[in-house]
Amino acid sequence: MAQIDAFFKLMNDEGASDLHMVADQQPVLRIRGDMERVKFKVMKNDELKAMLYEVCPEAKIKVFEETGDIDFGYEIPGLARYRCNFFNQKNGIGAVFREIPSDILSVEQLGLPKVISRLAHLPKGLVLVTGPTGHGKSTTLAAIVDEANRTRKDHILTIEDPIEFVHQSNQCIINHREVGTHTKGFSQALRGALREDPDIIMVGEMRDLETMTLAMEAAMTGHLVFGTLHTLNAMKTVDRAIEMFPAHQQAQVRSTLADALRAVVSQTLFKRIDVKGRVAALEILIATPAVRNMIREAKTYQIISVMQTGKKYGMATMDDAIMGLLDKRMISPDDAYSNSIDKSKFVKYLRKPPSDFTEV
Repeated sequence: MAQIDAFFKLMNDEGASDLHMVADQQPVLRIRGDMERVKFKVMKNDELKAMLYEVCPEAKIKVFEETGDIDFGYEIPGLARYRCNFFNQKNGIGAVFREIPSDILSVEQLGLPKVISRLAHLPKGLVLVTGPTGHGKSTTLAAIVDEANRTRKDHILTIEDPIEFVHQSNQCIINHREVGTHTKGFSQALRGALREDPDIIMVGEMRDLETMTLAMEAAMTGHLVFGTLHTLNAMKTVDRAIEMFPAHQQAQVRSTLADALRAVVSQTLFKRIDVKGRVAALEILIATPAVRNMIREAKTYQIISVMQTGKKYGMATMDDAIMGLLDKRMISPDDAYSNSIDKSKFVKYLRKPPSDFTEV
C-alpha cells in the first residue's frame, strides 16, 4: 500500500472531488466546490516527491523530469480511480488528483433529463459535451456510454488522457485507449480507430484542429462520436468548433459540422443548499434542421431562440435550467446569478449587490 493511499481514503470518506498536494503546503481537499485544508504536516519538496513517485509509473517519471508536467491514471481496487497531474512550481513539485468513482451512475441516478439517454441510441453523428473544467463532463459521458453498453450490441472505443471511468463489456465490446500509453495522441488514435471497426467512439478531449477534423470525418462516415470541449454554452461550442480552423476553411467546416452535429450538452455544477452534494444544470441543443441551417448560414446567434422554443425536442437553455434549480430551492441565488447568461433574470433574487461588480 502506497503512503498516499491514506489521503485517497480520506478523500473518499469526505466526498471530495480533488486532492491538492504541493511542496511547503498542507494537503488540501476540494469538497463540494470549496477548498479545505487537511490537518497534516507541511511536506518539503523531497519528502513529497518521494511520496508521489511511489504511485507514478517509471516511464511517466522520466517524462515529468524532462517536461515538468504529466497526466496518468492510478487505481485503488475497490475504492476508486484517480486522474493524476504532476507539475513543477516555485517551491518544488505539486500534484492534483481527481477521484473517478468505481461505480458508473446511470442517467437516471444522476438526475439528468431523459433526452441524455436517447443520445446513446443515435445511429451516427457528433455529440459534444461541454462545460468548465471539473463540472462533470466525464461523468455525463460515462453515463451515456454505459447506456449504450447495456442496450446496444456494438463496438465502443474510448480515447482518453488518461483513462477515467472503466467500463466492463456488457452487450457491447469496449476498448479503452490511453494517450501516451497506448497511442501517441488523440489524432493518431482517431485515425487508427477508423480501421478498428468501431460503432461508437468516445474522445476524451477535442484539443486541436486535427482531432476535430477526424472526429467530424468519423461522424460523417457512419460512426457515433462523443467528445468534450471547454466551452460555456451551446452557441459558443459551435463557434469554437468552427474557429479552430483557418478563416479560408470555415465556410466548408460550417457545412460539414451542420451535417455531422447531433447534439451539444453544456453543463455547470452547483453546490446544493438543500442537502449535501452538487447538482448539474444542463443546456441542451438538439441539431434539428432549423439549427443546422443556422450553422451553415453563420447565424449561430439565433440558436438561443430555437432552444427556447424547442422543449418538445428536449432542448433547454442554461438560464432555464438554472431557474428550474432555483425555483426548487436546490441552489443559492448568488450561484444562480454568477453562472447565468442573462443576469437581468436573476438579479431580483439577490439580497445584496452581486460580488462580481463587472457584471452590473
